[in-house]
Amino acid sequence: MDIDVIDEIDTAEKPMHQAEVNCRVSQRALSGPSEGGRQSVQRESDMSERDAVGQPGVAPAARGTAGTLFAALYGELLAHAWHDPASEHDAYQLFHQRSLAMGWLDDRSGSGEGNASGQRTHVAPGLWAMNDAGWSHPLAAPEQNPISWFHVEVSALADDRPLPVQPFLRCAQDTTERIGAVHLTAVQVLLPVQGIDASARPPYALVPSMRTPDWFGECDPGARVPVKVRIDGGVDPAIPSMASRFARRIVPADQHVFAGHIDEVVPPGVFPAPPFDDRFWNGPPSHGVTLSGELAEWSCDAVGWLAATVADSAAHLGIHTPVLCTVVRG
Repeated sequence: MDIDVIDEIDTAEKPMHQAEVNCRVSQRALSGPSEGGRQSVQRESDMSERDAVGQPGVAPAARGTAGTLFAALYGELLAHAWHDPASEHDAYQLFHQRSLAMGWLDDRSGSGEGNASGQRTHVAPGLWAMNDAGWSHPLAAPEQNPISWFHVEVSALADDRPLPVQPFLRCAQDTTERIGAVHLTAVQVLLPVQGIDASARPPYALVPSMRTPDWFGECDPGARVPVKVRIDGGVDPAIPSMASRFARRIVPADQHVFAGHIDEVVPPGVFPAPPFDDRFWNGPPSHGVTLSGELAEWSCDAVGWLAATVADSAAHLGIHTPVLCTVVRG
């Protein structure tokens, strides 16, 4: 697909404003102490990635990163009868283990494994480094508390690869389902759009996720589900001013993963408030666009594909700050 046919790409740099500076704050603004991360950091020495990359928005000295990726899953979680809430197998440990097993964990800053001299001989680049995770969030509103949340630092992106939201949410779903049955009603992702260099995208991958819509080509046609999507730039007013252009990029004609249109009558209360301090990004949510439509299936896999498309679309339109993407079923 030739994205240029849809719209002229505006990649002009915007000056950094206070909102972008404000998103670079300490992790305390995100979560404070969490039952998952605080316990795990003392538990396993091979989880020392947290010390190397634990500051949101701050790249470790050894390598560049794309920025902070955060996800919250909402709905109902019915824990398995054998699950012990006090188990050491908390959200942080399980997500770390799943990331490691699938080859998604970036452990270049870890130091837990090595040879006789104590030096690591092999390291894996991976897609993200661990930061924190939990089953519920201390800053969430009681009536909108997520059933699980995950916070990582994304590795620098290859020019032709999307922001790894799809595997990230797949890992989040696998982790949550490990302890119980999940009835998912909404997924919320903070996208580090500032880590995407739209000008570096090659012609064959201007929006890299558009290379893979056929993964959903064999979905049961009856699995399509109505969704509402909120894309919010926080205090940055850019998104509403380009809502039509944004919608055309997210819903091109040559894909069938998501079909939708701008919906100006959806009440704000449909979407959960983000479970972190406004200073963590450029909040509060106040300038965005809402789409109503259909998703190929109701899964973190499909939501991840859509969110990656949203991130690249925002970057091509000249947005250089984090974007909050919330997808609600129904």
